[in-house]
Amino acid sequence: MTLEQLTLFIILTITIAMFIWGNWRHDMVALGSLLACVVTGLVQPEDAFDGFGHPAVVTVACVLILSRGLQSTGAMGALAQRLIPRTGSVTAIIAALTAVGALMSGFMNNVGAMALLMPVAADVAERNKLPPGKVLMPLSFGTILGGMTTLIGTPPNLIVSGFRDSAGAGSYGMFDFTPVGLVVALVGVAFVSLVGWRLVPFRTQAGAATFDTGTYLTEALVEEKSAADGKTLWEISQMLEEEDAQVVGVVHNDIRVSPATPAQRIRSGDILIMEAEPEALTSSVAKLGLRLTADPEEHSATDKKEKKQEKRGEQTEKKSRGPNGDNGEKDKERSTEDDIQLRELVVMPDSPLTGRTSRMLRLPARYEINLLALSRQGRRSVRRLRSTPLRPGDALLMMGTDYSLNTFAAEQGCVPLATRDISIPNTEKAVVALVAMALAVAGAAFGLLPAAISFAACVLAYMALKVMPLRNVYESVDGAVIVLLGALITVAEAMEQIGAADLVAQVLLDNVAQGNAVITLVILLVVTMTLSDFMNNAATAAVMCSIAVSAAAQLQVNPDSFLMAVAIGSSCAFLTPVGHQNNTLILGPGGFKFSDYWQMGLPMEILVIIVSVPMLLWVWPL
Repeated sequence: MTLEQLTLFIILTITIAMFIWGNWRHDMVALGSLLACVVTGLVQPEDAFDGFGHPAVVTVACVLILSRGLQSTGAMGALAQRLIPRTGSVTAIIAALTAVGALMSGFMNNVGAMALLMPVAADVAERNKLPPGKVLMPLSFGTILGGMTTLIGTPPNLIVSGFRDSAGAGSYGMFDFTPVGLVVALVGVAFVSLVGWRLVPFRTQAGAATFDTGTYLTEALVEEKSAADGKTLWEISQMLEEEDAQVVGVVHNDIRVSPATPAQRIRSGDILIMEAEPEALTSSVAKLGLRLTADPEEHSATDKKEKKQEKRGEQTEKKSRGPNGDNGEKDKERSTEDDIQLRELVVMPDSPLTGRTSRMLRLPARYEINLLALSRQGRRSVRRLRSTPLRPGDALLMMGTDYSLNTFAAEQGCVPLATRDISIPNTEKAVVALVAMALAVAGAAFGLLPAAISFAACVLAYMALKVMPLRNVYESVDGAVIVLLGALITVAEAMEQIGAADLVAQVLLDNVAQGNAVITLVILLVVTMTLSDFMNNAATAAVMCSIAVSAAAQLQVNPDSFLMAVAIGSSCAFLTPVGHQNNTLILGPGGFKFSDYWQMGLPMEILVIIVSVPMLLWVWPL
C-alpha cells in the first residue's frame, strides 16, 4: 500500500464515519472530503471541481426541476387520484398506492412522489381505520423501489451510468435498468402489499383519523379573565381531566421554564406548556380560555395588523359592493381565503427549516402564520417552542389563512397531513408538462440525445412555456445533492486513479470471495445495501462504483453485472430512517422509532438479494 492510498483510505474512513454520524449535512461532509484530497495532493486544485460538470450532476439537477413541474401542475397528482381505488380491501388499496408510487418514482424524484402521495395515504388510513404507519411505510418502500427501474429514477443510477461511461463502455440507456429493476420492484410491491404492511408496528390503539404524530407540545397564553387565571395547576388539571391533556411546564416573565407543580398558581401573562393529542388540543385551550401562541409579542403585532385591516376594510366596504348593495363575488372569494384555519404540516428531509427555530423564521411577519405546536415522534420536552430547532419529520401545527399556509408549505419544504395539495392544479400546464417530459424520455431512450442534453432541453421548454413560475425553477434544484455528487465524483475518480479501488477489490477477491465472480457479486450487493442504510445512497454509489469496476477488471468478467449490483444496492435502504429521505419523511407522521424499520425492511432486503442476483446473472451475464 502506497502513502497516497493510505491517505485516501483515511479520508474515506472519516468521510463514511461522518455520513453515519449524521451531525453534518451530506454536502458538507462530501465537500470536506474533496478539500482534504486537494490539500493532501490526491487531487490537483485545477481538477477539484471537474465533478460538477459531470453529465450525472447535470441530469440530476434537470430531473429535480422537471419533478417540481410535474408536481406543481398537478399532472402526477391527478394520475394518482385516478389510479388509486377509494374502496375495496386494504390489501388491494395498499397495493395500488404502492404501485402508483413506484410508477411515479421511475420518472420523477422519489421525494416528490412521496410528498404527492402522503395525503392520499392519510385518506387510505382514515377510511380503513388503520394506523397511518401501516400505509406510509409501504408507500415509502414502493417509491424507493420504483426509482431503480429507469436511468432517471434515482441519482445512484445516473452515477453508475457515468462510471460506465468513464470506463470507456459508454453510458446506460434510459431503460437499461428496467429488466432487473422492474422485476425487483414488482416482487417488492407484491411483498409489502400482501405481507409487509402487516409487519409494520402498531403505533396507535385504534383507528387513526389523522397521522399518528404522537402528542403535541404547545404554548398557550393565559390572558386576563381567562378561566385559568388565578387557579393552581391542580385545579387546572381537574378541568382538563376529560380532555386528555396536561400542563407540563410554565413560563414566567418570558425567560424561564419551571417544572409544573400542583400548588403553583397561574397568573395572566403566564404561558402554559401543554401536552395533548391533536384532537384534544383546541378543546383544552378553549375550556381554559387560553390563547394559542408561539410568542406573545408576535400576537400583539398580529392584533395591531388585524385592527388596521379592519379599519381599511370599513373604508373600502362600499367600493366592493355589487349593484344591489351586496358584496360582489371577489369579496366572497376574499373572505373565503381569509378564513383562519389550523393545519398539520410535516417537515421534509430537504426542507430549509431544518436547524432553524420559530423565532428565527419570523413566521407572523413573513407569512402571517403562527407555529402553535410541535410533535416529534411523541417525545416530550419542555424547551420553549420558539427556540426549538426543527428537524426533518417534525409535525407542525400551524395557524393561518389557506393561502398563507400553502405558500409557507411550498417555499419551506413541508407537506400537509390532510387530503389537500400544496398547489392548485393547472390542467393545461399539466398536459404540456407531461408531453415535454415524454419527449425528453423518448429522446434519451432512443439514443437521439444524451440524457443530460435531452432533459436540459426539457427544462428549457418548461421555462419557455412557463409550465412553472420562473422563480421556482432554480429553487427546485437541491443544492446539497448537487454539491454531494460533484464533490464525491471527483473523490471516486481519485480513488480509481491512484489504485485504491484496485487494492480494495483485490483484498475482497483474495480473502472473501476466493476469486469466485458470483460470490463477489453477492458481496458487492450486500455491502452496498448495508452502506446505503446508514449513508446517502448517492455517496454509496460513488464509493462502490470504483470498487465494482476494478473487481470486474481483475476477474476479467462483464463489469455491467457488478455496476448494476451497485445500482440495486444503493437504492435499497430499508433498515433505517436515515438511509433514504422518504424513510425520514415518514418518521414523525408514522410515529415511528429508529428500530421500527427493520421489521419490514430486513425481509425486504433479503428478498431483494434473492430476486436480484439471478436476474443480474441472466440479464447481464458474467
